[in-house]
Formats: sequence, structure tokens, C-alpha cells
Amino acid sequence: MSLTVDDKLKIAAKLDYLGIAYIEGGWPGSNPKDMEFFHRLGEIDLSTSKVTAFSATRKPGVTVSMDNNINAVLESGVKTATIFGKTWDFHVVKALETSLAENLNMVKDSVSYLTSQGLEVIFDAEHFFDGYKNNRDYALQVLEKAAQAGAICLVLCDTNGGTMPWETAAIVEDVRRNFHTPLGIHVHNDSGLAVANTLMAVRMGATHVQGTVNGYGERCGNVDLCTAIPNLELKMGLCTLPAGRLKRLTEVSRYISEIANMPHHNHQPYVGHGAFAHKGGIHVSAMLKDTLTYEHVNPEDVGNHRRVLVSELSGLSNLLYKAREFNIDVNAYDSETRKVIKQIKELENQGFQYEGAEASLELILRKAFSQFEEYFQLKNLKIILEKSEIEPTTSEAMVKIEVGQQVYHTAADGDGPVNALDNAMRKALNEVYPAINNMRLTDYKVRVLDGSEATAARVRVLIETTDGTDKWSTVGVSENIIEASFQALADSINYMLLKQHSL
Repeated sequence: MSLTVDDKLKIAAKLDYLGIAYIEGGWPGSNPKDMEFFHRLGEIDLSTSKVTAFSATRKPGVTVSMDNNINAVLESGVKTATIFGKTWDFHVVKALETSLAENLNMVKDSVSYLTSQGLEVIFDAEHFFDGYKNNRDYALQVLEKAAQAGAICLVLCDTNGGTMPWETAAIVEDVRRNFHTPLGIHVHNDSGLAVANTLMAVRMGATHVQGTVNGYGERCGNVDLCTAIPNLELKMGLCTLPAGRLKRLTEVSRYISEIANMPHHNHQPYVGHGAFAHKGGIHVSAMLKDTLTYEHVNPEDVGNHRRVLVSELSGLSNLLYKAREFNIDVNAYDSETRKVIKQIKELENQGFQYEGAEASLELILRKAFSQFEEYFQLKNLKIILEKSEIEPTTSEAMVKIEVGQQVYHTAADGDGPVNALDNAMRKALNEVYPAINNMRLTDYKVRVLDGSEATAARVRVLIETTDGTDKWSTVGVSENIIEASFQALADSINYMLLKQHSL
């Protein structure tokens, strides 16, 4: 993951919108991009957050006022610095190649110098838990030097991510007994326990939590704030964000994944697309009576929403819930309703999947209950691929499409057969439905459903489309990838026209 300066400014503004107290903006001494970020901070308005610069303690044997990293922090113009220092004697000797006494001086000098320059300093005790387990007395001595030098917070770091929750609890409790300076917790997720360790540390007295949105970070990542924050607020009754801001969590999580060009994980707790998705018929039947039956919190509390899926596991309850969601008038005990469930299960057996293609599902339901007629009919489709020894492959699609009593016959080129088909369909329909100029494909996925059939295998095509305001997904299945693509494209256009005409 690599972020531009503009990306980082957008993320900082979004974190301030969420209500994060401190935003660590980067290491100004490590690269020009991070320094540019700090110099451009004036371009955004921050009402809640303070931005901190990250750096190491001074180097061994170097006067603190002459250390390049420390001076870069001052040059960045921040009012808060986050300085990390070694607390594990093994690291001091092996990584820094200096003495334990010099490392203590490095911590004291760095924190006191920045404090004397008017900065508040957060001290990150790197590898603290490993250091504590290897040499408790020395690890505590490092914290003592930072506290005496004026650090406003001592952050205990599980840098390797190997500490167990019960160890975290015992160690934080011990530190809490020995220090009056506020404690923080910074854990990595190498054992899959970052959130658990964070919650245990807070229970034992930590009041400052460091983490990242969506858990981004080295190796297995840092603690995911999108899980830690709602657990702290909703489960432990603690205040972490300004009042009302928790409802912005899902929006911020998904926004930052887009900026970072990273997939947003479907099963991410609280903010994932599937976090409040219900599929089994028994589950949905109970949900219709009371959502507490299968939800541990209200999805709206974190800005997410409930989803009920219709699939081969569905019962009548799923269909009734979706019909309600789509504003379709359905009789719960009508034989036609049960017929639709059977039809959907048969289609799923053929390879259709409506969990990720709810626009296609809505069209099926509306057709089944005579509440939708397609806006066009394909009469003929021909696609020509041309490839020569020296020229790249070209694609041309020719279509005949009927709208009412009028037939539109046209052709269009494209970068590939599906693109050519899309262009030809738009060209044919543009005269009657000019609104289709506002829609565009944002994603196109193909999955082979039965690899044993090799190139004759049935494929499923999922298409995501947007009109600039909304997004919707459609599906098609066939042994012919062009036919499957046409099904998904036709559904996508029909759905957009349905939306437009229902306004």
C-alpha cells in the first residue's frame, strides 16, 4: 500500500470527521513525501484531531540537538511528537549495537529536548512486552526515563504481536501500579489477538489506544480500530469518540479502503458488508420477530445496515423480507410466493448467485409478481473478433434491439467482446433512453463454476454499475461467457431504467 500526499490529506480529514484524537501523519525524517504532508496540513480544516509526527530517539553517540530525525520533527511544525525507543535489552544490544545505559540516555534526551521546544511527547515503548518478559527491571527503567523527561503518555507496544491476552492484562496491571503517567497500548495482530489484547489493556488501566483503520500495517497488521472502537464503546461503555460520531465508522472504514486501493473485507466485524447479513431461513424468520435474535448490536449504531440474502438456503421469510425492502406487494401465503422461492433455488443450483447481485434479484421478484416489464428485447446479437499476425485483436458487436414496436439495429467496436457488446447496446438504446449515458461499469468479474469441464465450463459473470450516485450489481450464468455477460448487462440497464421511471 502506497499513499500519495493528497491521499494522506484526504484520510486525515476523514479521521478528523470520525473524531480520532491523534493522527500519526508519518515520519518526516524518513522521506520528503511525509515532510510535504506536514507542510500542507493547512490545506485541511481539523476540528477534532491533533496531528503527530513520528520519529525515533536520537542515535547512539549523537547530541540530541544535532540529530537529523529529531530536527525533522521540529521542522514539520507539529505540536505533538510520537517518539519510539527500545525497551527490550536484546534489541538495544543487537539492533542498536549500543549499551543499555546509552539507550536510557537516548530516551531521556529525546523526550526532554522536544518537550523543552514546546512539544507534547507520546513515548512508544517499542517491544515492551518482549522486553518486560526478558528483563522487567530494564523495561521499566526505560519507561521511567521517558516519564521523568516529560512524556504525556507511555505507550506499551507489542511490536511482534506475540503476547497473549492474559499476559497483556498482568503486565499492564503491573506497569499501572508503578507509574502515574497515562498508559497507552499499541499491538500488532500476528497472533490474531490484537483486539483482545487492546481490550485487556484498557481494562487494566490503559487510556490511550493506537491502531489503524481496517487494521492496516506490517505483516499481519495493527489492531483494527474499526473493531476496537465499537467494542470499547458498545461493549465496555467507554467514550472513545465525540458523541454521535460512532455512526460514521462504516463510512470512514470503506472510504479509507477505497483511497488505499485495498479490498474492503466482507466479514470485517461491525463495518463489513456481511457483518449484519442474514441468509438462513430460520435466522430470518426469527429476525422478522426481533432483530436481537441474531444481531449482537444494532447495525445503525456503527453506520452499517442489515442485509437479508436470498439463496438456496432461503425460506419464505427471506423472500418476504426482501420484498418488503424492495417495496413489492407480496402475499405471504400465496402459492405464487412459494413458486418464486423454488425458482430462485433452481437458478442458484444452475450457478446464479444473488447475494452479490441484488439488482438482478429485485428484477426477478418484480417479474414474478407482475410488477415489471423489460424495457427492451434483444432480437439478434453478433460479435466478430478479428486477429491477424501483426495487428492486435479487435472486437465488433452488432445488435438488433426491440423497444415497443421499434427495432434498433446498430454496431459498435470495443476493447474486447464484452466492451463492444456494452457499447452496441448503449448505442441502440440511447435514442429512446438517453439516461443510460449516465451509467458506467465499475467492476466485471468472471468465475468458472465447474473447472472439470475446462473451456466448456459454465461461468458466472457479476457486473457492478454506477450512475454516479448509486451502485448496483447484476449476474448472468451460461456456458458462453458472452451470453452470461449479456444477461448481466441487460439486467443492469433494466434496473437503471426501473429506478429512473420509479422516481
